[in-house]
Amino acid sequence: MNIPESIQTSHLSRLALVYVRQSTLQQTKKNQESAELQYHLANRARALGWEPNRVRTIDSDLGCSGRTTEGRPGFQELVTLVNLEQVGILFAYDVTRLARNCTDWYQLLDLCGLRGCLVGDQDGVYDPATPNGRLILGLKGLIAELELHTIRRRMTEGLLNKARRGELVQRLPAGLLRDALGQVVKHPDQEVQGGLTLVFDTFLRLGRMSQVVRFLNQHDLRVPRRDRFGDIVWGQASTLTIYGILQNPAYAGAFVRGRRRSRSHGGKRLVQRVPMTEWPICVRDKYPAYIDWETFTKIQAMLHDNHSDYLDKQSRGAPRSGKALLPGLLYCGECGHKMSVHYRSSVYYTCHFLRNKLQVGADCQRVSAAAIDDHLAQAFRTALAPAELEAFDRALALLHQESQQVQKARCQQLDRLRYQTHLAERQFLRADPDNRSVAAELERRWEVALRELQAAEEALRSESAAVPVSEALSPEMRQAFLTAGETITEMWKNNRFTLEQKKALLRCLVDKVVVRRTGDDQAQVRIVWKGGDTSTEAVQLPVARWSGLCRAAEMEAAITQFVRQGKSDEEIAAQLTADGYRSPRTSSVSAHMVLRVRLRRRIVRDQSQPRAVAGYLTVTQLAKRMKIAPSWIYERIYRGKIEVARHPKWKIYLFPDRPRTITMFEKLLAGKVQKVRCKGGHQDG
Repeated sequence: MNIPESIQTSHLSRLALVYVRQSTLQQTKKNQESAELQYHLANRARALGWEPNRVRTIDSDLGCSGRTTEGRPGFQELVTLVNLEQVGILFAYDVTRLARNCTDWYQLLDLCGLRGCLVGDQDGVYDPATPNGRLILGLKGLIAELELHTIRRRMTEGLLNKARRGELVQRLPAGLLRDALGQVVKHPDQEVQGGLTLVFDTFLRLGRMSQVVRFLNQHDLRVPRRDRFGDIVWGQASTLTIYGILQNPAYAGAFVRGRRRSRSHGGKRLVQRVPMTEWPICVRDKYPAYIDWETFTKIQAMLHDNHSDYLDKQSRGAPRSGKALLPGLLYCGECGHKMSVHYRSSVYYTCHFLRNKLQVGADCQRVSAAAIDDHLAQAFRTALAPAELEAFDRALALLHQESQQVQKARCQQLDRLRYQTHLAERQFLRADPDNRSVAAELERRWEVALRELQAAEEALRSESAAVPVSEALSPEMRQAFLTAGETITEMWKNNRFTLEQKKALLRCLVDKVVVRRTGDDQAQVRIVWKGGDTSTEAVQLPVARWSGLCRAAEMEAAITQFVRQGKSDEEIAAQLTADGYRSPRTSSVSAHMVLRVRLRRRIVRDQSQPRAVAGYLTVTQLAKRMKIAPSWIYERIYRGKIEVARHPKWKIYLFPDRPRTITMFEKLLAGKVQKVRCKGGHQDG
């Protein structure tokens, strides 16, 4: 073999390193010829003049990708030896074995050129310190990086093209499997199919994932799932397991790819869920479905709605003697956590979970307890009306259907436990009795299977002995329900119940109440009834001042218009109440409120009435003589402390111009009398 001129004595006095790498573990098993070619480079090093004891092979990077230097201890060792000037030549079968990244490749070339290390491959030996050698090696590194991108793009496009047809093999959830021909079919075990169907039906009926978990655990029903080997195992229902079933589109017969998206943040790889509307590949009707696509879409919408409303799970507590009716039942519609009640200057509900627990911002919201409690009490009394009997009949029918599903699931569970018991018995009987350790373990498994079977049979017998759920109310029960509803409603209105009794009655029908303040004077209240039904309505809230009303500007404009039409304050108040306006603290508009708005906004009436009437004093004249403000007189007129008639034509208040009138008003001003009557031209104190 001809020895290149670039190999000097100084190079032969150092080590000759042979770097061996294959990208994946599969290549190390199947592409053994490639590994042999790389190991044979040690023979070439000896042929070029290196002594056998100076030839070293580095093969600790087998199964590692060349895209980066991370996780490649062999490459790190190679760089360290080159930097210590202990390497005379570096052999690799081709450039792709050392690096497929130009950044790493050029850094290695710079280091080799600086430390006087040659680079050799299957084609020749190059000196990175010379322009020609660096040019050739640089081109080879560039081609190697381009080749990596070409291979990756070709493989990715092939994978995506197969995925677009829905033919890409993906891990299937429990309940679906591939047969010998590669076709996806439902699991042949009827218990697996029944368990998954029960999960979907229960969620559609109860509407909440936590209720599904509670229902399955109360009836001691297990949920199928796959272990790491792909086999079916039965475990206790948990929130994570139920959520994995409900949000998997494969149960709706759809092949989906791209439900998760990964990104790097702060050196860590974060995985995020992609919204359903942004899934890149979704091929429907590829798998046998447990539910249709419309039902799956409905379930996803329900999961999204429930995510923030019921994030915090706490006990409701026992009814106490406080004035508020909803402690333990009221949840915040902003953050989803439970709201607390405060008894200070007034009774109100507030949510300060984020401020107290997470030290973030201020309270979510604060609402008056009186308005929310009155609305819920009215909704409770309405729920006891006779019209709700049909809904009660439907609820009983659902309970009957639920009982049948539970009974079927328990029977399937018993069949599986009996099979496992017979299997354990057969394994024990086939065991060699002389092999004591094996026989003892098989006997223990048999005993465990027998105990599980016995517990399941006792649970089934206890449920069968319970009173079955009827599908409709009998005439006697219907009449009793009607009578009880009327009696409870009447006693509630007459305050015959204590506060503890009212709260206990509410909890019989109400599961949760979610309130979200939509404005200063309005809140959206969502009542979750027992059985899963919900009702949502807007509730008017009292505010402290006129500016807190969302329709304050509209009301002022309406008052101005009515005043120009010549209507009195009483007529304006009645018209505003009929149009749906309200005062800050009440649900109606009073004449006194109209007067206050007019005086505050300087909305004056048309001065068509006379300024003076012989023998009488107007409000302005009386106030001037008493040296008080006219608003003081108007306020006591509307409070009922001053009784005076309006003039039938001019619609103004007139007081008799007599000394007794001044005397009685002086007594009223001093607090010596509580009321003054000015009717028919005389005064009575």
